[in-house]
Amino acid sequence: MSEPATSTSLQLATVTLNSTFASAPTDAKDKTHHLKNGRFAPPWPSWTSPPPARMAKFLLSYKSPETYPGIVPVQMPSFLPDRDITATSLRATWLGHACYLVEFPGGLRVLADPVFSERCSPFSFIGPKRYTPVPCQINDIPIIDAVIISHVHYDHLDYPTIMQIYKTQPHVQFVVPLKTKSWFVNCKINPDQVTEMDWWEEATLVLSKDRKSGVEVTKETTDDKRDAITARFACLPSQHMGNRGTFDRGKALWASWSIDSGGKRLYFAGDTGYRGVLDVPEGKDDYSAEFADLPTCPAFKEIGEHYGPFDLGLIPIGAYSPRNIMSPMHSNTMDAVHIFKDTKCKKALAMHWGTWILTDEPVLEPPKQLKDSLRRLGLPEEGVFDVCEPGESREFA
Repeated sequence: MSEPATSTSLQLATVTLNSTFASAPTDAKDKTHHLKNGRFAPPWPSWTSPPPARMAKFLLSYKSPETYPGIVPVQMPSFLPDRDITATSLRATWLGHACYLVEFPGGLRVLADPVFSERCSPFSFIGPKRYTPVPCQINDIPIIDAVIISHVHYDHLDYPTIMQIYKTQPHVQFVVPLKTKSWFVNCKINPDQVTEMDWWEEATLVLSKDRKSGVEVTKETTDDKRDAITARFACLPSQHMGNRGTFDRGKALWASWSIDSGGKRLYFAGDTGYRGVLDVPEGKDDYSAEFADLPTCPAFKEIGEHYGPFDLGLIPIGAYSPRNIMSPMHSNTMDAVHIFKDTKCKKALAMHWGTWILTDEPVLEPPKQLKDSLRRLGLPEEGVFDVCEPGESREFA
């Protein structure tokens, strides 16, 4: 009987960056999201920054939505203790907000946008505080091979969480957007364990058994599933922005991700808008025929064309109100279903809701609105694009 591939038998890794835009639109090399000042900005008509005066008025008049303990039920997650190299299904567990642990057939384990802290803030004593507790702790996750980060905002990149992962999973690889690696290096993380990428670039991750010699593996490692796990990561566009302070907006890129491993392909949308409807009057349906000509972000159809179909998409549905401020950077449920369709996802799970209060829609509104949006766009309310409870796992054959 062959030796099972467990968390201790696959530790060494190499990452090979392929910057040749192997699967990309013909204009990807133009890098229109790069500005002359070295920063980044979404290059599409669907992106417009909300006017500062409007944002200030919103903040001054803001009233927090109602929450109470248990408003979003939480399950204790159940993770596979070892790598099941015979598995044929993709398994995803929602750990709150934009964080998912994804277990691929063949053994790869990827954690997306992990934030396990009480607050998503630069400070431990102020800022948005969880109204839904984390379903588990980092120590409860048996295997983390790679961590993907969509961007540097505090609800997606958290220093205490990253350092705990690095401590408990010392061989973990971090895969991040361009100009984000320096943050990890400043945290004293081994630079060889951080790969940063521009939109439409790819990287190949190979995990190999640590046998006797401890010699580092190369991309020529055998394809025998007992000896190696291979994954292809693609850094893809999204419509958002990135900053951790007042004056660093656009210094680090943001991204969505494709991960292909074990015969399954995942799309992680990260944090993104889809349209910009800043001039639609409040209370108006910006998806009515009256506003049909408003531009949408073209990147998602390009992603679907060049990387789809995906077996599973992880797509944001919350933090969208008021639309005249949030629409360029955060998706509402109609946006989310359009992203699902544009990227050619076979199934999807929702994220980016139910954890912190970031905007002013009612806490439980996004899941309800998602059903309405699915029905409106001719899709079943259940079984195609679903909502999990924190800690819940779903499998996709």
